[in-house]
Amino acid sequence: MNNNIDYKYFDREISWLEFNYRVLQEAVDKTNPLLERIKFLGIFSNNQDEFFRVRIATIRRLIELKYKSKSGENTYLQSNLDDILLKIKQQQAEFENIYIDIIKELNEHNIYKLNEKILTSEQGRFVQKYFTEQVQSHLFPIMLKSLKSNSILNEKSIYFAIELLRNDKPEKNTYAIMEIPTNQVSRFLFLPEKNGKKYFILLDDIIRYCLNEVFSRFKFQEYNAYTFKFTRDSELDIDSDVSKSFLEILSSSVERRKKATTLRLVYDKDMPQDLLEAVSSKLKIKSEEQLIKGERYHNFKDYMDFPAIQGLPNLPKQAPIAHKHIPENGSIIKAIRERDIMLHYPYQSFQYIVDLLREASIDSKVQSIKITLYRLAKPSNVVNALINAARNGKRVTAFLELKARFDEEANIYWTEELQKNGVQVLSSIPEIKVHCKLILIDRKEKDIIRQYANVSTGNFNEKTSTVYSDTSVLTCNPKITSEINEVFNLFKFSFRTNNFKQLIVSPFSTRSTFIKLINQEIRNAQQGKEAWCYIKLNNLSDIKLIKKLYQASNAGVKIYCIVRGICKLIPGVKNLSENIRIISIVDSYLEHSRIMIFCNNNDEKYYISSADWMVRNLDNRIEVTVPILDKEIQKEIKEIILLQLKDNTKARLIDSKMKNKYVETKGKQYRSQKEIHDFIKQVHSK
Repeated sequence: MNNNIDYKYFDREISWLEFNYRVLQEAVDKTNPLLERIKFLGIFSNNQDEFFRVRIATIRRLIELKYKSKSGENTYLQSNLDDILLKIKQQQAEFENIYIDIIKELNEHNIYKLNEKILTSEQGRFVQKYFTEQVQSHLFPIMLKSLKSNSILNEKSIYFAIELLRNDKPEKNTYAIMEIPTNQVSRFLFLPEKNGKKYFILLDDIIRYCLNEVFSRFKFQEYNAYTFKFTRDSELDIDSDVSKSFLEILSSSVERRKKATTLRLVYDKDMPQDLLEAVSSKLKIKSEEQLIKGERYHNFKDYMDFPAIQGLPNLPKQAPIAHKHIPENGSIIKAIRERDIMLHYPYQSFQYIVDLLREASIDSKVQSIKITLYRLAKPSNVVNALINAARNGKRVTAFLELKARFDEEANIYWTEELQKNGVQVLSSIPEIKVHCKLILIDRKEKDIIRQYANVSTGNFNEKTSTVYSDTSVLTCNPKITSEINEVFNLFKFSFRTNNFKQLIVSPFSTRSTFIKLINQEIRNAQQGKEAWCYIKLNNLSDIKLIKKLYQASNAGVKIYCIVRGICKLIPGVKNLSENIRIISIVDSYLEHSRIMIFCNNNDEKYYISSADWMVRNLDNRIEVTVPILDKEIQKEIKEIILLQLKDNTKARLIDSKMKNKYVETKGKQYRSQKEIHDFIKQVHSK
């Protein structure tokens, strides 16, 4: 093994932007139905906004910190930020061209986007009526000169900056801003069809068409509205006031987020300079680089919910596949007692988990239910089942992570809702996040307590389970369940270290365990034995593990990675990573499961996990990796991984140049998500 490796890594932020570019590629790919491509535009836009709120915010904070300390690193950080912003600008320009092309393709299907300037009189009357009945009551303009604090503005919304003109007294021109109420009213309105042609108009242009109605009591002769959006620093600053509960501390931090520094202002390029300056001043924009000139429309995330259009094909919805070991309307607890069960979302239904909780809530032999919660659907049948269990006299304990980014307010609400209904909610703590996905049910059977557990790679969330590809195992194996019980004890007893033998738990042993497993493959390769590993993650950025993979590659270990998002490892480089192949799959479902398989001298080891290979997951979170011991389930997992590695339709090859090239198609086309659906259907056919 070469101990003098010249280690190299992709930049973390650029790697993430390349992932988001893969999302944008799906909007171009004409093998996708047009409606699906429109939704990928929305996903790209939403991802980019979150990137600004978190990553750009972090880099700016670091630059400011290094500047104050006069550190030489400041120059590197600023250069890195410049590269990132240039990449974003290039991607945004490509996005806008793709959007124009998609609008043209809609026209080819006799679907036309209108604006307020080209409505016919008949269409105008329809829009006017809709505005009066559905929109006007949600509009609340604020005169710009009266805006004392921008904390009342919602950064996730779009706004109009409005120029109110008077012909008689031009010096009395006035400015206002107004939120476009996309949270209350759909962004899209379809007008009556005419001569086989369909028409839609954006909420922005409906309001523009009827602006005179909003300001009818004032003596203005002309109204000009320009869209803008802004982004705040969304990192939470959590104080350490020991006199407050953590719930109070976090609530205060969430409120302070609303007053955080504005990172950028994206505005309509046609906005007059004086109006732009007035808005910038109110948002406390400090530099020109924070001003981003855009087109007429913003917040394309709303296109994620673009309505289905009759006659325009979309991906057919596939019914969830029934699990062959779970009888319809039968006891899930009994099914788990007979064997380990694995579920694959969304190919199989998350409803099984809701049904398990519901069954436990009314089973007279069930004594307690414990669960970790990170992101919940709203409404949540998971919460309903837990509340029902508490009402039925079960001891119900939920660890609800209050610091789930952008879900803090929702989780504060759920904490209060659970507590008032008799559920014990364990408090989050500032220093560490609980990110593992666990359920543990205690059931008295004869003279013993038997425990039933669920370990998942994804959240207990009915909504995301239909679009996130996740893996979930149900077991009553006491070697596993007893250690899951110890994980719950961690939450109660100050996160003391435990000696886990089956589970791999962060922040105690995840990195070190996987280093040992890779080292075993290195030793086997050096002895001429078969040596390989399959690693499927959302993100791969931990330097210690990447170095170990580089060393394994140089020792001859064959490494196959499926990495959806950030990947700092550079594959395919001679004397560094020539035995490492990495693909990234972006398709209809968000690839979210973490799966690891090690050859282990042909005594293969299988794991599923809540943890990515990132510093935050390995050192700063409670994460759980569980071994898969059932041979039948192991075969399922391996086949699914092999199907993904054969993907030559939606897989991109991560190469040393980050070109995001689709894997070359040779012979039969493989679209892994379709192949996996067909495989699971075959396995579970009765």
